[in-house]
Amino acid sequence: MLKQRIITALVLLAILLPAMFYPDASAFGLVTLVLLTCGAWEWARLNGYSFRASLRAGAVCALLCSAAWYLAWPAKPMPLLWSGIGGFWVLASAWALRSGAPAWKSVPAFLRLVGGVLLLWAAWLSIMQARLIGLNFLLSVLVLVWAADIGAYFAGRGLGGKFFANKLAPSISPGKTWEGVMGGCMAVFVVAMIWIYADSHAAMDSASVYSRLFSMGIPVLLLGLGFLTAMSVVGDLVESLFKRAAGVKDSSNLLPGHGGVLDRVDALLPTLPLALMLVGGGVL
Repeated sequence: MLKQRIITALVLLAILLPAMFYPDASAFGLVTLVLLTCGAWEWARLNGYSFRASLRAGAVCALLCSAAWYLAWPAKPMPLLWSGIGGFWVLASAWALRSGAPAWKSVPAFLRLVGGVLLLWAAWLSIMQARLIGLNFLLSVLVLVWAADIGAYFAGRGLGGKFFANKLAPSISPGKTWEGVMGGCMAVFVVAMIWIYADSHAAMDSASVYSRLFSMGIPVLLLGLGFLTAMSVVGDLVESLFKRAAGVKDSSNLLPGHGGVLDRVDALLPTLPLALMLVGGGVL
């Protein structure tokens, strides 16, 4: 399993990294479009749709992304869109996590399907807009999510249960702890301090999300980092809830050793649109 996981990760990096760093953002746009199209297929399958119907859901997601690309939406500031998407993520995820799997399953399957496909479309649009803002900005958001995950993992393993009697969401993801969340926040804060220093001492193609928040004041930086870290955890928990409702461990087996595309991007789905919302809503 570990060998398979490593091989899959290396193949993904061999595809994603050259596309991300290629001067023309179209290469990265195409790769991420394919990935999120696969995510839409997985989403339909999680909601009980047949293989053929799930393929159609993936095709609709690809068409929506292609239409936005054709209309040059990734290059346009869209503060209202990101505020709307961000607000929906906050409210809908709060309801889903509070209500649990039974309430989620009571929502009509078609509404679940449409909502998920639209959020995946918004995720593609946000990642493309982040790439057009600049590599430094895009990488800073990606690293925020990775730092939160890594910090939460090690803090949870080393300190889980020592400061908080209750776990974070035992009925959804029994392994997650409040200590892990605190560890993720600390890891993100350390990364932010290092990145802000690097931004001020090196020539970057764009300001990072950390520097943009810092320019609004330290209170905004701290609140923004805490909010984005919390929503990355929420993205992970929400996908775990969906899988629990569907009775599966992974969103699919498309990525051997890793599960599915949704298993790998769940924390990014709310974080990227919210990061754009916090820094002004688009290409600046």
